[in-house]
Amino acid sequence: MTTLGLSPVRLAALIAVAAGIAAAVLVLLLTGSWIAAAGFLGGAVVLVGIVAAWRLLAPVREPDGRAVDWNVTRAVAAASADAVAVTDRAGRLVCANDAYEYIFGDFPTPPALPIGETGVAALSQAGRLAWRDGTATIDRLVVEGSVLIATVTRAGEEADMLVWRFAAAPEQDVTTTAESLIGGDTGDRLGQSGIMAALLHSDGRVRAANRALTLRATGGDATIRHRDFAHFLITDSRGLLRFEREGLEGTPLRLLQVPFLEGEDSPILIVLLDDREDAPAIGASASAHVRSLVSLMPFGMALVDRDGRFLQMNDSFVRAASVDPQAPPLYPGDLVVREDKAAVADAIRRFAGGATHSADMAVRLKDHPDEPVALTIAGARGLGDAAVLLSLKDNSEESRLKREVAQATKMQAVGQLAGGVAHDFNNILTAILGHCDLMLMRHSPGDSDYDDIQQIRTNSNRAAGLTRQLLAFSRQQTLRPQILQLPDVVSEVSNLLKRLMGETVKLDVTHGRNLGPVRADPGQLEQVVVNLAVNARDAIMTAHPRGGGTLTIQTRSVTAAEVRAMGSDILPAADYTALSVTDTGTGIPADILPKIFEPFFTTKELGKGTGLGLSTVYGIVKQSGGWIFADSRPGQGATFTMYLPVHTAPETPVLPAKPTLRETPKGETWAQGTVLLVEDEDMVRAVAERALARQGYTVVTADNGEVALEVLARIERPDLLISDVVMPTMDGPTMVRHARERYPDLPVLFMSGYAEEQLRKSIDLDNVAFLPKPFSVQQLWEAARDALAPR
Repeated sequence: MTTLGLSPVRLAALIAVAAGIAAAVLVLLLTGSWIAAAGFLGGAVVLVGIVAAWRLLAPVREPDGRAVDWNVTRAVAAASADAVAVTDRAGRLVCANDAYEYIFGDFPTPPALPIGETGVAALSQAGRLAWRDGTATIDRLVVEGSVLIATVTRAGEEADMLVWRFAAAPEQDVTTTAESLIGGDTGDRLGQSGIMAALLHSDGRVRAANRALTLRATGGDATIRHRDFAHFLITDSRGLLRFEREGLEGTPLRLLQVPFLEGEDSPILIVLLDDREDAPAIGASASAHVRSLVSLMPFGMALVDRDGRFLQMNDSFVRAASVDPQAPPLYPGDLVVREDKAAVADAIRRFAGGATHSADMAVRLKDHPDEPVALTIAGARGLGDAAVLLSLKDNSEESRLKREVAQATKMQAVGQLAGGVAHDFNNILTAILGHCDLMLMRHSPGDSDYDDIQQIRTNSNRAAGLTRQLLAFSRQQTLRPQILQLPDVVSEVSNLLKRLMGETVKLDVTHGRNLGPVRADPGQLEQVVVNLAVNARDAIMTAHPRGGGTLTIQTRSVTAAEVRAMGSDILPAADYTALSVTDTGTGIPADILPKIFEPFFTTKELGKGTGLGLSTVYGIVKQSGGWIFADSRPGQGATFTMYLPVHTAPETPVLPAKPTLRETPKGETWAQGTVLLVEDEDMVRAVAERALARQGYTVVTADNGEVALEVLARIERPDLLISDVVMPTMDGPTMVRHARERYPDLPVLFMSGYAEEQLRKSIDLDNVAFLPKPFSVQQLWEAARDALAPR
């Protein structure tokens, strides 16, 4: 029974101390002798010491009086492959298994383990959480290069014990595969062939071993895991290697270290073979065993003879080196580019001649000359005809992912640059177009300057189209998405496509069934189809200059199951409606294919292409939430496939659409009212002020949001607020929110060179309209009039 959380022993000790103090005080009061009082107090302390010693020395007992048998607990812990330790409430280590000793080198008391200050701190925190919550876990604990999962659990009849368990963290890599193979049925089959194999940590401790090796090294003891492999071996005066338990009379061994992973901290694969003098260590059957081992390895390995010719390549090596099984290479140098042939041949000759160490070389394969790969070469003496062991890592998937990440990063950086340039250019074009419109109002078609002004305006509109392409590439253009069907989009441009293809190119359009609707801007999707079709026509005309060739446009439904079956690391699993454009042209070379979506990249002659066609397509598709891929082989045409997600959610409310631009009737050429114009660009503010004043408005200007609020405080309520969105010191939406506090129903017209969708979060306000830059004087008049119109 406990009182106030105290055990009976502690309660008795506390009572004894209290009684001793009380007796000492009473003796002091009655006799006045400090010596007598000290004697009583000392007796109490002695009593407490006797009780504590009895508590420490007596065996731990269960509630029924039986002593706890820690040998049973230790035996249970020893049966676990995990490292297990038990500590009591005082933090003392009371039990630990062999795996705990192997991992930590001794029996240190947790959390004070040899895992560094950070690891000790994390383990201490886990211990505190376990005392409080009952359990705590550390997902990653690094111990001498190995990653462990630590679990701390509160246990015991009185919940006064902590159980510390350290298990190996699961790894999803080639090391885990090799460990599973060696420790499983594959390792048993190797053992039946006389091959002993082990996977070691970088520091030489055993990570996994087949049963043949465990039996020879330990005589049947299953505790080889986590032990230092070198302790099982001895060498004699001649340098022959034997198992320590077999002594100097044991069978000599031949050890082969297989290099299959890079890095100093990588695991080591060891193969041991008997090297008896009465029978060749590697005869015909043993050679077959080694070849069987090589074929089973989950990493690229090959054997080369003394003349430098291939003896064997496993499947992983064939894949990594892109070997044609129908025409395998004769020499390793046949796999690499011409510049690397001599280095590979010299290295193989050196190791075939007796070099015992291994070496790593960066070589370039003929099929992938731009991507160096790591080739590991090691001597393989004693393996029959084999003299050199080659290991090649299949990094094609890793290289592909690196290329895609680099491409995406580059595209994002260029997109940000293009968007910023287009925004600034839109401000300049707004001023040019505005001044052209104002000048044209003072000139008639017969004037001498009229044609020049009109030419400036025309070229400015062409420049505006270029900025729209830049904004499309950088995914910063203003889209007007609708719920639509892709076949309808193709039908809208089919007549235009027939004219673009001419009489020499056949246009074949097919549509699949059960196509899901998509949400996108129909005008922008039409531009995607036209751009892809024009590029395909040019490729067909190059391949068939005298006519012929077919352009195929196809729409189809793609389910999430089909996407998962593709195994794509980029395309998320979902339902899509796909549109593919296929041509029978010249195809796209492999070195050009990764660059086709880059802005200003073109293979056309100088002056015949801007290089923005496919980059615009890419930007429109990505801004619409879709994906686009190109697939081509030289001479076999190319296929561009666009995937747009099927629209299932109800359409969300969007900002009011850009005012419909129409010619102003003659009876509506004059307006009235006060307009507060806020624009930080002087040239844009000047032309907008002149245009609005010419239409009849009273215009008050401000160059940023703070100045605009000061103007609002000293003038009467304006009829309309026209503001740029992005401005220094205070942006437009922030200024409008402050203005709406005073005038809640004040109509607002935002204008910006950035995309409306990009700014939608910041301009999520009621009763606002949006006018993208660049705009003409007529468009500004129309937008202002519609913003003031009754709703």
